[in-house]
Amino acid sequence: MGLLNDKVAVITGGISGLGRASALRYAAEGARVVVADINAERGANAAAEMSSGGASIEFIQVDVTSKESQQALFDDVVSRYGQVDTVLAAAGVSSSGYISGEVSEVEAEPEERMFHNRTLEDWEKVMAVNVTGVMLTNQIAIKHMLANGNAGSIVNIASIAGRRPLPGASDYCVSKAAVIMLTQTVATEYSTSNIRVNAIGPGFIETPMTANIRQSPEWMETVMQMTPMQRMGQANEIASTALFLASDESSYFTGQTLFPNGGMFTG
Repeated sequence: MGLLNDKVAVITGGISGLGRASALRYAAEGARVVVADINAERGANAAAEMSSGGASIEFIQVDVTSKESQQALFDDVVSRYGQVDTVLAAAGVSSSGYISGEVSEVEAEPEERMFHNRTLEDWEKVMAVNVTGVMLTNQIAIKHMLANGNAGSIVNIASIAGRRPLPGASDYCVSKAAVIMLTQTVATEYSTSNIRVNAIGPGFIETPMTANIRQSPEWMETVMQMTPMQRMGQANEIASTALFLASDESSYFTGQTLFPNGGMFTG
């Protein structure tokens, strides 16, 4: 018996990075997993790869910034499986130019990353994915949980950047701080409805989003200076945290943000 035996799990941003690692871990613990992402072709291929060993992992295309798209995702899941038990809101971008599953680019000139040079268009795109997208995932999932009368666990991916300001990443930091507060407020509202809402605030993790950092000695030196454990985390370490929060092992947790970050933030 796995920790998520017979549970139905939805993971947005589930075809790469933290979402993919969590999908594999959830499936190994007995869950029927639906991974959702914006790229239909890449998503279908990723789901086929992940389920090749017998894991129950399917793909549904979604644009997390669209209420209609997210509504269709959850309606489809419920029509297939009858309910949604746990949700991982892992869809997110590090910058307006980030594409899911691809190597994120570091802007060449530090001056371009400064707050006063950020465009409104870039700011709004980051907020749309990282904040509005998470809000819609939580809202629509909770509506289905309430309608079906089943207990539920929602896990939102925030970041250490939501607690520790990173120069040149004002939009990302603000968006992840918003995810932490969203988690707290939503958890408070549904604490008596048997629906738990928690978050994870990872530090620097080895995923496609940080591949550019790992390729730069200068950036890696900066990261190591910030990280007392002197290493980046692994995606499976975050997946283990997500599994804990998704399962009944964390039954007395709600409104919390756990920070697996190698000691970067201990407050």
